Amino acid sequence: MPEARRAAVLGSPIAHSLSPVLHRAAYAELGLEGWTYDRFEIDEKALPGFFETLGPEWAGLSLTMPLKRAVIPLLDGISETAASVDAVNTVVLTEDGRRTGDNTDIPGMVAALHERGIDKVDTAAILGAGATASSALAALSRVCSGEVAVYVRSEARAAEMRQWAERLDVTVRIAAWDDAEEALHAPLVVSTTPAGVTDALAHAVPERPAALFDVLYDPWPTVLAARWSAYGGAVVSGLDLLVHQAVLQVEQMTGRSPAPLEAMRRAGEEALAAR
Repeated sequence: MPEARRAAVLGSPIAHSLSPVLHRAAYAELGLEGWTYDRFEIDEKALPGFFETLGPEWAGLSLTMPLKRAVIPLLDGISETAASVDAVNTVVLTEDGRRTGDNTDIPGMVAALHERGIDKVDTAAILGAGATASSALAALSRVCSGEVAVYVRSEARAAEMRQWAERLDVTVRIAAWDDAEEALHAPLVVSTTPAGVTDALAHAVPERPAALFDVLYDPWPTVLAARWSAYGGAVVSGLDLLVHQAVLQVEQMTGRSPAPLEAMRRAGEEALAAR
């Protein structure tokens, strides 16, 4: 019998998560017959109790909102990447009980951009300043050599982004959301907003757009991404990000590399098409 190992994604809400589809596809491709990957509806209050139930059969956890910061006090250590944005989306559990946190969203974003041939840009723009924006800014610190314009709705969000910029050593210009149409002329636009927020910007897509990274994947394409593609611009999707960060999670949790990127992507596409 193959050794039984467990992994799961935690968060609230969690029913929509594609992580089980991606990780199970990887296990099947890698021949890891004894591995299982589940999802659990866990909020910040329930997280410590869940951790107390984890036995030596557990190999790792994926974390989504609202747990990416709440988990940090429960860990034995976190990577420099996770510490740079105070956010952990990956926990590797060893049989001796050690719990180590990492953030694969940031290198996942960079890898998704590289896959589309986007290695370096002079300037960039971020739409929104929510939870994903700090990871986007960290990813841009590895891709963008110059200023990043961040379009925000509130002064509180602006202050947060200034703090992240200082911490990540990124030159940031804060701009009002009312001026967000100008962002679409940047060499790279990263949209971190919830579904529907950027729909009103689609009419302003330039005739020759450069690159758009829209972190959403359901529904897909967004109105903005569809217009961008129609005009011939390069588009990186939230599914690209999800797959690339999951590849890194699988490699860390299983110790097997490389993880099967294309098999995981196909599984994700099929699951989304069935919704």
